[in-house]
Amino acid sequence: MLDITPEMFDAEVLKADTPVLLEFWAPWCGICHTMKPLLQAFADGAKDRVKLVFLNAQEYPDVANQYGIMALPTFLVFRNGEVIGQHVGSLGEQDLVRLTGVTA
Repeated sequence: MLDITPEMFDAEVLKADTPVLLEFWAPWCGICHTMKPLLQAFADGAKDRVKLVFLNAQEYPDVANQYGIMALPTFLVFRNGEVIGQHVGSLGEQDLVRLTGVTA
């Protein structure tokens, strides 16, 4: 799990060697905080098959606006620099598998 900034976005998301699960979140988002343990467990189980990163949409609204983020949490899956999946709101382990195509 990695908190990224706009300066890190290109290297950590768009040019990543593995698929990337990106969560747009904000400090005031209760669901975002409650999702952290599930996301950590998923990332631990998926290890080198998917990279989990977080971007604070409140702190970096330009990036959130670039991807049309209207609600939090919003999850985007990137592969080879392209968005290949999206989910808005809370999700469970099976949702993560469906969204990323990776089992933990």
